[in-house]
Amino acid sequence: MRKLFLAVLAMLAFTGIALAETYPSHPITIIVPFSAGGPSDAMMRVLGERMKQSLGEVLLIENVTGAGGSLGVGRAVRAAPDGYTISFGHLGTHVANGAIYKLGYDLVDDLEPVVLLPSNPMIIVSKNAVPAKSLKELLDWLKSRPSPPTAGTAGAGSGSHIAGLYFESVSGIKLQYVPYRGTGPALNDLVAGQIDIIVDQTSNSINQVRGGNIRAYAVTDSKRVENAPEIPTVDEAGLPGFHMTLWSGLWVPKGTPKEIVAKLNAAAVAALNDPAVIKQLENLGLQMPPKDQLTPEALGVWQKAEIAKWWPMIKAANVKVD
Repeated sequence: MRKLFLAVLAMLAFTGIALAETYPSHPITIIVPFSAGGPSDAMMRVLGERMKQSLGEVLLIENVTGAGGSLGVGRAVRAAPDGYTISFGHLGTHVANGAIYKLGYDLVDDLEPVVLLPSNPMIIVSKNAVPAKSLKELLDWLKSRPSPPTAGTAGAGSGSHIAGLYFESVSGIKLQYVPYRGTGPALNDLVAGQIDIIVDQTSNSINQVRGGNIRAYAVTDSKRVENAPEIPTVDEAGLPGFHMTLWSGLWVPKGTPKEIVAKLNAAAVAALNDPAVIKQLENLGLQMPPKDQLTPEALGVWQKAEIAKWWPMIKAANVKVD
């Protein structure tokens, strides 16, 4: 029996090595669990274009929206563990959703980490019709509303929703959340004046801020964003300690051969070290991850630490999903 068991292990190891040697031999699908045109989609298209140079195959972006990104992640979890389906996600999809949704899969046990990707400080923005010109004035205006001001999100558990919950906690202001299938559509409604505010990813809102279509008040970081130095930090603007960065990453289904994970990691790291890619991502307001945190193991450790940090707050907020 023991000989049979060892033989099976040897066969599986050989199969994994054989797959890795010919990998990839056809296009790879990256599931982005949010709408096209949003910040997650924009980041992955920049990275995917550069990764194909290393991998020798096209990386196809598939936008699978719904349920705060959990539908897209679920599709990746159920895919064959052969390296041809990659799960893109962030703090919302691969941490917060586990505290909000009955997922049918485990965010840690059913996925293999590949690499940590650039992060995004959030930015507090409003429609132009809001009369406030500073964060302190915005807080006063929000508090004066006869009914809770409307805040756009990409759905329960999304980064914009978590940021909204955190904002409520530190400001004492109650918000009425309006969920969308991504912050791209939410931003469109903010520009149109249909909602009041978004605590949004900087990369999603910065071009609309520059175009004068919405108003920015502060970034949720201890330092100003390099490509938008005129926007103060929350500490400077009057809401000290409201720090939140929306980090992103890549995962593959559990059981994907380590050799394939290593190839994907190497392609992503090469992209993140490319000066042209760095410039594109920094122009979006993204912050590059530390070079010593670009291993699969580092992403796995970070994800678990973020679950320990955010789950208690989310559960205490008693977030409900209709």
